[in-house]
Amino acid sequence: MKARPLKRISPWSRHALLIVGTLIVGIMSLAAVFAPLIAPFDPNFINVDTLLLPPSLDHLMGTDALGRDVFSRILYGGRVSLWVGFVAVGIATSIGLVLGLISGYFGRVVDEVIMRFVDIMLCFPSFFLILAVIAFLEPSLTNIMIVIGLTGWMGVARLVRAETLTIRERDYVMAARAAGAGSARIIFRHIMPNAISPVLVSATLGVAGAILTESSLSFLGLGVQPPDASWGNILMEGKEVLGIAWWLSVFPGLAILFTVLGYNLLGEALRDLLDPRLKQ
Repeated sequence: MKARPLKRISPWSRHALLIVGTLIVGIMSLAAVFAPLIAPFDPNFINVDTLLLPPSLDHLMGTDALGRDVFSRILYGGRVSLWVGFVAVGIATSIGLVLGLISGYFGRVVDEVIMRFVDIMLCFPSFFLILAVIAFLEPSLTNIMIVIGLTGWMGVARLVRAETLTIRERDYVMAARAAGAGSARIIFRHIMPNAISPVLVSATLGVAGAILTESSLSFLGLGVQPPDASWGNILMEGKEVLGIAWWLSVFPGLAILFTVLGYNLLGEALRDLLDPRLKQ
């Protein structure tokens, strides 16, 4: 039975995904970075005269049960979510990249030990593992970033290992080895630059996953603690008054939706651009 050929991605579709994804990610990132300049109110300012006001020209996304401006809180919450996404993915990518390179290059016993450890880690559902660890730690932004990073490296390690197993047999690696280059030089000078493409795609998609995880933890009360704003804890506050203040659930939900969608589109576009099989 013949294998089905890979579907060719048209240049227009590839560029459309890249443009749309970059546009969404760029807008959300700029809004978060410049939140102090854009936000019309202090996100933690309590005003008993403006409790649960619907969206208006004065409060574009309404106010919450303490009279705080929802638009300002979403802008500042975006800074938290994006910071968690970048740092957590940075930790996960660094660990996975190093372990994947070592496993794929040295093989044999080293490969078996690292891959069996990866298999053990994959046996535990990531979100429940994070919940278990966070439950024993003080809820804080730093702990969330570290825990998400330390539980999200396994996929990167497997990707890098697979690339390394192929690259280590190529002529330029064999030539470097014959010239007397050490293992560290071969791994980081010759193999890593050529194995980085799938890592970039995985990291881009990983940011979206980390944002969802942080929002989920904050929604459950195990993430960013009030009064600091996070998209997850704004949603948590909104569920208590969903019947009379729909905007408290809709707007942070849309912020999460568009941000995750943007990173997913960007990741898919990078995969299409960097995978040579899709260019044939």
